[in-house]
Amino acid sequence: MQTPTLSIVFFLIASLLGAVGQFLYKSGAENAGGSVTAYLVTWPIRGGVVCYGGVLVLFVGACKKGGALSVLYPVYATTFIWAALIGYFAYGTPIRPVNILGMGTLVLGMYLMGCKGWPWAS
Repeated sequence: MQTPTLSIVFFLIASLLGAVGQFLYKSGAENAGGSVTAYLVTWPIRGGVVCYGGVLVLFVGACKKGGALSVLYPVYATTFIWAALIGYFAYGTPIRPVNILGMGTLVLGMYLMGCKGWPWAS
């Protein structure tokens, strides 16, 4: 099964939205009181919910266009890369060489999951 480029793009956008949603949840949790009501009325948390709604819509759209889940879901793993970058810019969380190695391994894994031309991939 060939995975359409648009499905891959949808999953990439979903991964970015997912990371932004996580950032908004963290920001909202830091600023909200301890009650459930405080969580429900905090704008960053609401923004995170909207982001995850967008992720859902993009997942459904990508699945409707077609493609192998074994290709698409590893693309969603780029959420970890986006989250590291957001953490770096928003909180000054360092990105160390070992983190970059992990990010490269994720990208290599995504490539290998979608690979059809290797002798062992048939």
